[in-house]
Amino acid sequence: MTIIKKMIKDARFVWICLGLLAIIIRSLATPAAIEQVYSRGIFVFIRTVVDFITGIVPFALVYILFVVLVILLIKKIRSVIKDERRWQTRLGSALFSSIAFAAGVIFFFLVLWGFNYGRVPIEQQMGFETTPLNLEELKMELDSTTKVIAQLRAEIPNITDSSLTKSFLPTELEKTMHTALKDILKQHDYPTPGNVRGRILYPKGLLLRISTAGVYIPFTGEGHIDAGLHPIQLPFVTAHEMSHGYGFGDEGTCNFLAFLACIHSDDSLLRYIGYFSYWRYVASNYRRYEKELYTDFYKEKVPDGVKNDLKAIYREMDKYPDIFPVVRDAVYNNYLKAQGIKEGIQNYSRILMLEKGRKNKLKLEN
Repeated sequence: MTIIKKMIKDARFVWICLGLLAIIIRSLATPAAIEQVYSRGIFVFIRTVVDFITGIVPFALVYILFVVLVILLIKKIRSVIKDERRWQTRLGSALFSSIAFAAGVIFFFLVLWGFNYGRVPIEQQMGFETTPLNLEELKMELDSTTKVIAQLRAEIPNITDSSLTKSFLPTELEKTMHTALKDILKQHDYPTPGNVRGRILYPKGLLLRISTAGVYIPFTGEGHIDAGLHPIQLPFVTAHEMSHGYGFGDEGTCNFLAFLACIHSDDSLLRYIGYFSYWRYVASNYRRYEKELYTDFYKEKVPDGVKNDLKAIYREMDKYPDIFPVVRDAVYNNYLKAQGIKEGIQNYSRILMLEKGRKNKLKLEN
C-alpha cells in the first residue's frame, strides 16, 4: 500500500495514466463520436483560446517552446548529476521520468489536436465516394490538367515564360489564404473558429532538409511554412498547414482543402498555383508507372512557362538536400500509420481520389 500511495503522489505516475487514458479513448471512440464531441465541440473551444494567444504574440510560438524544452532538459540533466543516490536508482528514476514525459506529450498531443485523426472522412461530409485512379484515368487527368494550367497561367497579368516570382503574390498572403480556406470550410458546414496562423519558419531549410515543406505544431496551435520554399509553393503550403489547424489530420485532406481554397479564389495567380500543385501530384503518380511516356509528354505538351516554374522550384529545393531521407521516411510513415492512416506517406496523393470523387459528384448533380 505504501508503494501505491507513493506512486499516486508522484506526478509522473499521473501523467502516465493520463497518456494511457487518452490512447484508450482514441482507440475506442468512433469517427462519429470524435466528429461531434471533439472536432465540432472541444476542439472548437481549444482553437478559440489558442488563437487568442497567437493573435497577441507577433512571432511563432514554436521558438518559445524550443527554449522552454532546452531549459527543462538542462535542469533535468543537472538534477540527475547532483543526485547522490546509487546509479541504479538514478537510472530507474530517469527512465521513469522519460516514460512520464512521453505519456504527457501523447496526452497533450491528442487533447489539443490529435483526436482529429479519427474524425469522419471529408468525402463523407461532402457526400461523395473515393476510388483509386487507374493508369488510363491518370493519363487523362494529366492531359486535362496540363491544359488547365496552361490556360490559367496565360491569364495571370504581366506573365511571361519566365518563372513566377514573389512579386506576383498577394501582399498579405497569410490573410488571403486564411480567408479563402474559411470560405471553403463554411461552404461544407465545417466550423471555422479563431484565426489559424501560417507562420514563416526560419532558418531557411529547417524543414526542407527533412523533406517537409511545412508542419503544424499542436502544442502551439500554429502552422509553419519553411522560409526556403519558392514563392510559387507558398500559397498552397500555407493553406495546407492552416487546414491542419482547423482540425484535419489527414495529409491528403489538407492537400485537397488547399487545392479548393486556391482554385476558388478570384486571383488568377492563386487559381493557377492550385491547379499547378495538383498537377504535380498527378504527374508524379503517372511518372511512377510510365516514366518514358511521361518524359515524352513533358517535352511535347507542358508549356515552357510551367517548365520554368518547375525548374525554379527544383533549384530552390537543391539548396537544402535531405538529411537521412530513409530514416525520415520510415519515421513519418510509421507515425501516420499509427494515427490510422493506412497508406502512410502516400496519403499526400489522396488528393487525386478526392478530386476524382468531387468531379464525379458535380457531373451527377449537373
